[in-house]
Amino acid sequence: MTPAARVQTAIELLDQIIVAATSNGPPADRIIAQGMRERRYAGSKDRRAIRELVFGAIRACGPVPKNGRAAILKLTENDASTDSLFDGSNYGPAALGANETAATGGVAPDWLTERLANSGVSDAEAEALLGRAPLDIRINSLKADRSTIDLPEQGEPLAAPNGVRMPTGTNVDQWPAFREGRIEVQDHGSQLACLAADAQPGETVIDLCAGAGGKTLALAAAMDNQGTLIGSDTNRARLSELSKRAERAGASIAETVLLNPDQEREALAQWHGKADCVLVDAPCSGTGTWRRQPDNRWRLTDNQLAKYVETQAYLLDLASELVRPGGRIIFVTCSLLDAEGAEQAEAFLARNDTVRSAAISLPAGEPRGKGIRLSPYHNETDGFFIARFDKL
Repeated sequence: MTPAARVQTAIELLDQIIVAATSNGPPADRIIAQGMRERRYAGSKDRRAIRELVFGAIRACGPVPKNGRAAILKLTENDASTDSLFDGSNYGPAALGANETAATGGVAPDWLTERLANSGVSDAEAEALLGRAPLDIRINSLKADRSTIDLPEQGEPLAAPNGVRMPTGTNVDQWPAFREGRIEVQDHGSQLACLAADAQPGETVIDLCAGAGGKTLALAAAMDNQGTLIGSDTNRARLSELSKRAERAGASIAETVLLNPDQEREALAQWHGKADCVLVDAPCSGTGTWRRQPDNRWRLTDNQLAKYVETQAYLLDLASELVRPGGRIIFVTCSLLDAEGAEQAEAFLARNDTVRSAAISLPAGEPRGKGIRLSPYHNETDGFFIARFDKL
């Protein structure tokens, strides 16, 4: 493909991504993957270049751009060669119009940028949310040891006991160690959130919003496969993925419980008041994961944020019923918004006199309200808020 043809393809994919972002359609990575399947003539270098153009344009635009052309123009507005690509040639983009302008830049839509600022996220810290995410893995201590495991790439040891950072783009999923369950791909921040749970062998631990089970597997390793570990979720497809991953990882204590929305108490009744630890890795806006999914900035609305906050409060209240006296609740969101972090924690304490805030000791993070915050800017992790509550 010519450079102009690559640009035109990126524009077409961006047009689809923009529509999807404003209509609850599929995420950008899925649209790109489908687009590449439909363009089998594109070689591997073309695919990489187009993907770079698309994600570069998404990161360059703050508010949702009006179309893919405006997004590409924003990405390339300081590139003098851009005009030569918009020349109307075969398979390339049409020539630029006299009044055609680039999209608006920035970190996010204005309302969301304001929310970040009000949550103490500085300009530099906000901009770091749009950088490139590293590739972190966790050595599965049920099958291997970080000090002795032999991997094709050495990587950089991280503060988490079993964390290693690999060069970006490393195809770890092709390694025997991955296929055999000796390593898992998991962001360093996520590993630290699991560390905050302090799960011990023999305990009863509930991962209330387990999803596909990344944190559940880390908890199983921390418990050395001893005790009771429940991974629950309302998403059947993701929960079935947890079962497959647990088998590969040798996490034999990981049980799954499918939850029906608003009927979670019934499904988890046998553990009411019995859990030593409940991990509430709650659904949230995902502002801390924009490095991986930058189009999420365009998807979030104020009403959706309010619904996330409501769901988080509900899950915290449920967790307080599941945990035994003397047990602990670990509240985690991959968000830098105080509404889903410090303010949520304060509200939980205000309405529940059976719990108290407890300190968390982690090798990274900055205090924020009753918890700690991890961020790409300060900690080179995804963005997280983590708080601990002890049951009285």
